[in-house]
Amino acid sequence: MPWTSTNRIYAKPSNTSSGEGVLFPSTSAAKAATTAAADTGGRFELSDHGYGKSSVKLLHVYRDGEYHVIREFEVSTELKLSSESAYVVGDNKEVVATDSQKNTVYLLAKKYGIKTPEEFGAVVVNHFLYTYRQVLEAKCHIMEYPWERLQAGIPHNHAFIFSPTATRWCEVSQVRHEAVKVKSGLSDLRVLKTTQSSFVDFVQDEYTTLADAPERIFSTVVEAEWTYDNMKSADFDNAWLTVKDAILEKFAGPPDTGVYSPSVQHTLYQAEKTVLEKVAEITWIRMSMPNKHYLNIDVSKFPANVTKGDPRHYIYQPIDKPAGLIYAQLRRRPKSHL
Repeated sequence: MPWTSTNRIYAKPSNTSSGEGVLFPSTSAAKAATTAAADTGGRFELSDHGYGKSSVKLLHVYRDGEYHVIREFEVSTELKLSSESAYVVGDNKEVVATDSQKNTVYLLAKKYGIKTPEEFGAVVVNHFLYTYRQVLEAKCHIMEYPWERLQAGIPHNHAFIFSPTATRWCEVSQVRHEAVKVKSGLSDLRVLKTTQSSFVDFVQDEYTTLADAPERIFSTVVEAEWTYDNMKSADFDNAWLTVKDAILEKFAGPPDTGVYSPSVQHTLYQAEKTVLEKVAEITWIRMSMPNKHYLNIDVSKFPANVTKGDPRHYIYQPIDKPAGLIYAQLRRRPKSHL
């Protein structure tokens, strides 16, 4: 797929250029802008502010003859302006309308295409900083819908199936005169295994009623997020797939034997360690795994004639709430300069 905006992603926004024919307010006018502190005699200050367009839905179709590629996204933009005038006195002369932000997303996608959510997010934030001098910081959050190519004996040229195994997202931000920052993520990866999981030898005291579970069902919904040390060399698609595969590998193990999990904590750590070992550009990764409990149904109180049957049948009760929540963040240790 053609991609022509590599240089644009990493360019440093200019504070002197007039951009793409846009008429900027003068520096003196910006300094004279009314602030919350000035409006209240120093009693209050606008400690944070911003605005944007949320949930801009976009389907990108790349047609290469009979072979088509699709990616569907939900894009949200956010801008922080140097002026507080829109808030304090209702002066909108520096406000880039949220509808214009929506149009910008569509037009940039049309102009440059979308190779990965991370690279497109960088194009979007770069555009706002280059084009509008009054923008101090731009953010772009992108969620990708999980479409896969339909398999009909062979991969279909132009038909796809919605396959929500997990949701991919990223958040790209840039402050004027600073580098682009990228955080990628994976959410809603729900997994379950029926054996090779236990939870024993935990604290037993007067508050404990939970018994040791040497054999239990292990189910969770994984959330993960990570950042990159080097955007220029990062392969964002490969990184996301590596994270997903590492989670599944350390959760499930080989298809015939599986892998033993003494705790959710151990499985989570093993997955994070695998990611950092395989993707050198990732600086840190954070995962959370809430328990999705499936409890044994106690049938011992019922007569044997109503419970006797095929011994291979096991029945459990799903319990969503309350749930235990386990999380950890694994990062690379700074290299010694000695």
